[in-house]
Amino acid sequence: MARIAVLGAGAWGSALAIHLAKAGQSVCLWAHSATHAEQIALQNQNQRYLPGVLLPPGLVVTSSLEDALKQVEGVLFVVPSDAFATVLVRVKQHMLHAPAYLASATKGFEPQGQRLLHQVVMDEWGADTAMAVLSGPTFADEVAKGLPTAMVSASPDAEQASFWADVFHYQNFRVYTQSDIAGVEVGGAYKNIMAIATGVSDGLGLGANARAALISRGMVEMMRFAALYQAQPETLMGLAGLGDLVLTCTDDLSRNRRFGLMLARSGKTAVEVQQDIGQVVEGMKAVKVVKALAEKHGLDLPIMEQVYALVTQQITPKQAVQQLLSRSLKSEKTA
Repeated sequence: MARIAVLGAGAWGSALAIHLAKAGQSVCLWAHSATHAEQIALQNQNQRYLPGVLLPPGLVVTSSLEDALKQVEGVLFVVPSDAFATVLVRVKQHMLHAPAYLASATKGFEPQGQRLLHQVVMDEWGADTAMAVLSGPTFADEVAKGLPTAMVSASPDAEQASFWADVFHYQNFRVYTQSDIAGVEVGGAYKNIMAIATGVSDGLGLGANARAALISRGMVEMMRFAALYQAQPETLMGLAGLGDLVLTCTDDLSRNRRFGLMLARSGKTAVEVQQDIGQVVEGMKAVKVVKALAEKHGLDLPIMEQVYALVTQQITPKQAVQQLLSRSLKSEKTA
């Protein structure tokens, strides 16, 4: 049995904490809000994000970061991407050195420095810090309910990857290990942008043909962008790339897809739709980072460009579609 701190009591953090506790680990779930932590403990469930899913024995909830980090073997970050660096600095105040086992299940970029999240850790704790990234085609609600799930634990340090695979491996939850940490992070972040695009397409009633085209061309864009980090093509064709892309683009449990659907159907602004959803829409933040990096490196990412214009309220959903369809004809290999 390992003692693990799960930092972040949103839907995804809570689901992972619940699964780890069911798997027999000693788990402390940290919520940044004392009120939220008290509500979860009192109701024995995260009513706000995972209503009806009871907490298993062995799962403790706290708003004290110091208490959460006491005598832990592993620390798992599951906070929003724009809070990642801030929470990491707070963790460093309580831990002089990185924990024996460190991982991130956050999907996104650090917006201020336009960094992948493992780069944030390296910058704070040193380039030799060992950590893993957990990602794949996963919805929090299904994980919390124990439905079959497969994901990857990626780290250039084989021991890190294996530790997290071992603690999560239980019943219907299967974890594959690999070493391409950057490729896994890019897949987990970029797919949210494409989910917004497919949500808009379906919200406008453009049909299954259009959705399939967006997913396949979105895959091309993802691989083109991932090449900036020397990501392995096999990674992008696996669970953390294609698997997560297909899931997020085709199922309404995806809040990024729902964001696109609502944007197309409601006539509301991106900010208004975000408020209606009431949870973090990571694709809204990721697209701004990708846009900046694409301009810096001269990358042609047309679907991303239209999502960026939508999110920043420069165009309407119908105009975004017209922009994509009016592009000049090209060979599929070069488009």
